[in-house]
Amino acid sequence: MKFLICMIILFSSMAAKVIFDFNKKSDIKNWIIVDDDVMGGRSSSTFELNPDGFGVFQGSVSLENNGGFSSVRYQFQRIQVKEYTKVVLKIKGDGKEYQFRIKSNSGDYYSYIAPFTSSGEWQEIEIDLKDMYPSFRGRRLDQPNFSEDYIEEIAFLIGNKKKEKFKLLIDKIELK
Repeated sequence: MKFLICMIILFSSMAAKVIFDFNKKSDIKNWIIVDDDVMGGRSSSTFELNPDGFGVFQGSVSLENNGGFSSVRYQFQRIQVKEYTKVVLKIKGDGKEYQFRIKSNSGDYYSYIAPFTSSGEWQEIEIDLKDMYPSFRGRRLDQPNFSEDYIEEIAFLIGNKKKEKFKLLIDKIELK
């Protein structure tokens, strides 16, 4: 009996924790676009559900007026992450490089980031939380990688220092 209880505890602690699972009925009103126009840039993007129920982050990045990025952010009630080691993204991109970003406190000025390259096909991208490094306005900060107990915000950002159109489909974001 003791062995069975230990196994149940072990497997329940390894269960994935869904941060957001997109479907046709998803409420995406708390997903907020933040483009470089907040600093005078000219990039523009949108975020919506497509008919298949996937989140679609798309637009165009412009380098005009010192611009160069588009992002979509999602704030939520604090999630405890100390029992998880990875974030898993189920996405379909356009072959471009993006950043996945987290904040342990939504009010922090910096984010912890992990760059990833989309393949043009559906893919699961696993990101080790401990490998996410702190960054502010494109500069890596001289402080430790992510080791917090909680997160309150996630984001996707594109900013490849070039003018480009982009499209990223998002199916699911979870902790493992």
